[in-house]
Amino acid sequence: AYTKLMPTQWRTIAPIVGRTPSQCLERYQRLLDEAEAKEGLDLTGPAGDTGPSADDVRRLRPGEIDPDPETKPARPDPVDMDEDEARARLANTQGKKAKRKAREKQLEEARRLASLQKRRELKAAVKKKKKGMDYNADIPFEKRPALGFYDTTEEKNRQPEMTEGGLINFVPARNAQLNKLKQAEQINKRRKLILPAPQVGETELEEIVKIGFAGQNVKAVVGESDNVSSLTDYTPSSTSLPLRTPRTPRTVAGITQTPRTPGTLLSLRTPRTPAAVDTATIKQLRAGLLNLPAPKNDFEIVLPDVEGKEVPKEDTEGIEEDASDRDKKLKAQQEEEAVQRDLPRPVNINSVFDSFEEVSDGDSEIQKLIDIEMLTLLRRDAVMHPVHGSKPANLDLESFEEFPDELIDQVKKEIDLEFTKVTNELSNEDFDEAWSQIHDTPVTTQFHSQLEANRNVMIKEATKATKLEKKLNVILGALSKNVSETFDEIEQAKIELDSFQSLSISEREAIPK
Repeated sequence: AYTKLMPTQWRTIAPIVGRTPSQCLERYQRLLDEAEAKEGLDLTGPAGDTGPSADDVRRLRPGEIDPDPETKPARPDPVDMDEDEARARLANTQGKKAKRKAREKQLEEARRLASLQKRRELKAAVKKKKKGMDYNADIPFEKRPALGFYDTTEEKNRQPEMTEGGLINFVPARNAQLNKLKQAEQINKRRKLILPAPQVGETELEEIVKIGFAGQNVKAVVGESDNVSSLTDYTPSSTSLPLRTPRTPRTVAGITQTPRTPGTLLSLRTPRTPAAVDTATIKQLRAGLLNLPAPKNDFEIVLPDVEGKEVPKEDTEGIEEDASDRDKKLKAQQEEEAVQRDLPRPVNINSVFDSFEEVSDGDSEIQKLIDIEMLTLLRRDAVMHPVHGSKPANLDLESFEEFPDELIDQVKKEIDLEFTKVTNELSNEDFDEAWSQIHDTPVTTQFHSQLEANRNVMIKEATKATKLEKKLNVILGALSKNVSETFDEIEQAKIELDSFQSLSISEREAIPK
């Protein structure tokens, strides 16, 4: 039974049966030999010679080694072996080869036996063909009728519809069911009814229902007390009463019933102008915007010629300038250039004075006088015009001397003449030499090299940063997308939660208590 499910899988069958694989194989071959002997299916040649049986195949020839012995002989004690025998055993490979050959032979024999078994099983399973006619399948002495005038191929090809139980469906009932399905499809294909908007909305209906419920609640509350008789519907008495003059005149408004404002059949809100009124104007405006030409970006910016034009001066000839303003202008013109232009100036004058004393030790007398005059100017500016955010300096101004404007103008002219003279005398070589003396120092070269090194480091770090940014974009792109989608879902869920909460509150208010 197991060989049919698992052919030639003796290693799998052996533990199930409780035998070794070789024992299972021997038993199976014996069973096949017995079956062949019973059925007379031995392998015989043309001369009547029979092939070797399974026992003959399994018998070992002299000199062969059993590949799968049930009990292996004990290995000899290595102590008793001499050196030559040990060397011969180490160099001998004949035993392994013999085992391999025997194993291959056994596998080939197993394949042959499996194919033989398969052939036998297929031969036994084939339905034997009988000679003559099969009366179960064929019709004896069949004589087919002649063909008629009409084509009957459609009737032959038509097959009755079988249900799950094997019964044929009733065709008229099937046709009626198909007709019902078609009618349902036609009903679904009908257009929706276009009805006008309701005059009374859902909110107005809810208001009306609430008013009715409120009246019923009032009746129920009052009905618990002793005033039930006062709330009953009174029927007018049939007996006529004598006419009496009322003590107070009746109001005219009370004769007819005044309708409720707002009415129960109208909405509580003032109807707004329908949006369909302005659709024509909106369409016209859109059509006009679509007909506009495409915008052009080719334009030039032309600056006005300010230099060529003279700025018109205000007519101030007729207006006399104030004396105080004039004095302020003159006083501002007499101040130093640094104060007039609001240039940066030193805050601590004493430190400047100490530095000048250190530098001016080896200078000429003229340079010393210039430095002293400059220091006095700085002191005066620190006292009279201190720097923004600092306090006026507490210095002595007795040594300061005021000079007239004519003398100051003359000094400026002399300075300009001297400056032009000195600049004309200087050559490019002197300028280059001074430039090299100032810039070609070890400190500047060191700073240049340090600047280049810093630039190279910046370039390397920038390239690293760009590469890392690209990697992070690749890695975190999907994550950021998921995060954004999650945030969108959270926002949508919040909106839905708020809407449902407001809906529940409105429903609770609408439910009568």
